[in-house]
Amino acid sequence: MKSSNTLTLGFSPCPNDTLIFYGLAHKYVGTEINWNLHIDDIQSLNSLAITNTIDVAKISYNAFGHVASKYVMLGAGGALGRGVGPLVVSREPLSGLEGKTVAIPGSLTTAHLLLRLSQPDTIKMVPVRYDMIMPSVSSGEVDAGLIIHESRFTYEDLGLYKYIDLGAWWEESTGLPIPLGGIAAKRELGWQRLLKIEEIIRESLEFGQQHPSEANSYIAEHAQEMSAEVRQQHIDLYVNDFSIDLGTSGRAACRALLELSAEQNLIPKVPQDLFLTD
Repeated sequence: MKSSNTLTLGFSPCPNDTLIFYGLAHKYVGTEINWNLHIDDIQSLNSLAITNTIDVAKISYNAFGHVASKYVMLGAGGALGRGVGPLVVSREPLSGLEGKTVAIPGSLTTAHLLLRLSQPDTIKMVPVRYDMIMPSVSSGEVDAGLIIHESRFTYEDLGLYKYIDLGAWWEESTGLPIPLGGIAAKRELGWQRLLKIEEIIRESLEFGQQHPSEANSYIAEHAQEMSAEVRQQHIDLYVNDFSIDLGTSGRAACRALLELSAEQNLIPKVPQDLFLTD
């Protein structure tokens, strides 16, 4: 069991994550642990978990499916919900994706997993950094793009067309909310310590919600190219009751996604104890 009081914590620069971790990052909560913060895009955080080199991190559920034997999913800090899924967009309206080249935001993202579950095997997928996907579609470098995060609010401004909302596809197929990402922590930290980490993350989220004006400058600092309106849309969509606690339906959604993906050999078979608490 790891005993050091210094832990590495990774989260993305997206507004939902910087709001959630504002209190922790500024030492308003969680000071009993010495946190080494690592702020990076989700694909990079996924890779750190895959290599077992980060203690606690926001990762995609796709990546979690590959590391669930070493990491457990915490109940607080995640991104789940309805109407929050990734979109496939194109420069011209499409009638199908068969044989098309689609830019994806990384092979370990949940968006990529949903694309593989729902669309033809003939798609050629090209990894592109998430914020460069829409420019790649607009320039004609690819036929379509799989967009996440704030891009769902701005794709129409670039004259792009929505082909499919993969979150809506999931919700219609299963009746469950769409699980995008969550806070995974190393199992070796021990159950009591993991419970404390979960509590700190929940406290940090509540602190950010209670002090929005103070948190806003930190959020804006890490989302420099977003307008204030888009930042708020992002927070309103991705920070919700599931962020406070996964709850019964959130856990059911996560398990359903991982078990279906394992059945189709897209990820390894996952253990039964996926979550810190049920």
